[in-house]
Amino acid sequence: MQFKLLLIFLLTVIFGSCSAPPTEVKRPNIIFILADDLGYGDIKAFNSGSKIPTPNIDQLASEGMRFTDAHSTSAVCTPTRYALLTGRYNWRSSLKSGVLTGKSKALIPKTRTTVASLLKSKGYETAFIGKWHLGWDWGLKDGAEFQDGGWNSADFDQIDFKKPVRNTPNDLGFDYAYGHSGSLDMAPYIYVENGEATAQPYKVTIDEGEYSWWREGPTSPDFIHEEVTPNFFDRSLKYIQTKANQENPFFLYLALPSPHTPILPPKKWQGKSGLLPYGDFMMMIDDYIGKLNQALKDAGIDQNTLVVFTSDNGCSPAAGFDKLIEMGHFPSSHFRGHKADIYEGGHRVPFIAKWPATIKEGTVREETISLVDFFATAAAIAKYSLSDTEGEDSYSLIPLFDIENKPSSFREATVFHSIEGSFAIRKGDWKLIFAKGSGGWSFPRPGDPAEADLPEVQLYNLANDPGETTNLEAAESERVEELTQIMIRYIKEGRSTPGIPQSNDTYDGEWKQTWFMER
Repeated sequence: MQFKLLLIFLLTVIFGSCSAPPTEVKRPNIIFILADDLGYGDIKAFNSGSKIPTPNIDQLASEGMRFTDAHSTSAVCTPTRYALLTGRYNWRSSLKSGVLTGKSKALIPKTRTTVASLLKSKGYETAFIGKWHLGWDWGLKDGAEFQDGGWNSADFDQIDFKKPVRNTPNDLGFDYAYGHSGSLDMAPYIYVENGEATAQPYKVTIDEGEYSWWREGPTSPDFIHEEVTPNFFDRSLKYIQTKANQENPFFLYLALPSPHTPILPPKKWQGKSGLLPYGDFMMMIDDYIGKLNQALKDAGIDQNTLVVFTSDNGCSPAAGFDKLIEMGHFPSSHFRGHKADIYEGGHRVPFIAKWPATIKEGTVREETISLVDFFATAAAIAKYSLSDTEGEDSYSLIPLFDIENKPSSFREATVFHSIEGSFAIRKGDWKLIFAKGSGGWSFPRPGDPAEADLPEVQLYNLANDPGETTNLEAAESERVEELTQIMIRYIKEGRSTPGIPQSNDTYDGEWKQTWFMER
């Protein structure tokens, strides 16, 4: 009996003293919501003078962290989406200016790592729902050869929509993919789900309204323009509910086609804002953000879900930008310019990150960040080690999510790009623009006679002059040279993060926007 008691005692001491293996912290779900053409000044949390009520987006901000100096890499759609998913500046690709159409071939090769593919490799279930606008390869009619285009309805005559689509989001790491190919005003108006059209186009549609317009093109019976944004939200809510209690975490990339044109607020929202249809459309989006936020809470997964809400660029003139200003609403807040421009209004965007398990609610960061940084952030969350050929321009935001952390510097400099391919680089408070004017759609536009007598570059101190009104290039020649050399180094080395230099993608044309490299 005494022997048994002794044995029990010894076993208790031996095994009781062994530490239990540490419980692995469950990786968060990740939801990235990318609005389309939503301005910095459209959200009250970022612009207290906004005339558009956005209570749900404001609540998301109050429950998480606001980044007040966040930027898209480009002032237009396609380039920003490229950088977001690859962690690489868009101008390193073959697309040096402008955007793709709904017919364009895939811009991202299957060999390049994306946010989705790296998360999938670490056990995440991945989904894309929304506007793609990075190209994919439509099937062609027998005997037809691919021809560029996509701006006219006849450009789609050679496409066989019954054939599988190749080089889709599924080939870039998304387990599930549902969306349309270009912007909502770009044909073809067809949903593609996991590489197959959900319905065949049997008609051609067009809208020529002031704000509701879309280009003429083939349209499927299940593609109703007014219902596209609600459809994407509804599918996202169902996805969240389906994946909420599974073992593996999920990544949902919800790429909204709104409030980009066509601006189509449903009847229940029309006139609600007291502004133009753009304000009503924004209120509808805000309402859906509230539903999504509540769905996470109802599912019991909100505490360990990272939700990011931001925009691909600034507000568009097509929204009635000037009229909105006349009505007392400033879509770019106090910043100069709008969508397409190299000025702040083109690329400074609202950015909210909510992750209750990690981010203290109601916090604010003023560091300069870029949407290109989401790539490295996702990699850090998934404990994925980046090679030298991955995320060449991406810095993880994880250190900034801890408000108690005070990093001496986040990145050396940040690069921006306009629709015409003009560059700007920002270091600290100083921003150098390699263009005489806006590089986009606001005055002075490229080629405008007003540019003739302007300096080749513009230098602004954003701390003192956020509206970019006083060009200091003549008085600060040494600073101009410093920023120019950094920009040249970033281009030549194929990266802006530490690591082995890489090559930019092959480009057959003349890269005129890099004129400053040959001064």
